[in-house]
Amino acid sequence: MAPRYFTVEQANRAVDELRPVVEQMVEHRRRFVAAQERRGGLTSQAGSNGGDLTPSDFADAEEELEQQATALAVCIERIQSAGAQIKDLDEGLLDFPALRDGEEILLCWRLGEDEIAFWHGADEGYAGRKPLSEIDE
Repeated sequence: MAPRYFTVEQANRAVDELRPVVEQMVEHRRRFVAAQERRGGLTSQAGSNGGDLTPSDFADAEEELEQQATALAVCIERIQSAGAQIKDLDEGLLDFPALRDGEEILLCWRLGEDEIAFWHGADEGYAGRKPLSEIDE
């Protein structure tokens, strides 16, 4: 499937629509990582002496992992179906493909920013972000 290209205005409208989904994605990612750590702790505890562990401790940890993974997948699908590219699950970093003089660039937005204010070349990444004001130069 050919990529969808955004104008700055279209990407900003998408940001407005996707912002709550990105907030949820970041939160589900945080909870998923915490659940992985809990499960790892249970596994370590069971490997030593088991302590007061019960089978339900493991079942609860697995259920939490599954719930967060499913919720995270739903958020990711929603964002990607809108045409955005997810670059960082923890930071809520998205790129929106655009064209500049016939060359693909990426309009860059991160959770916490009001609107798209940066762009970078397709091969540059976050470190290569430039102010949007330079797009017409």
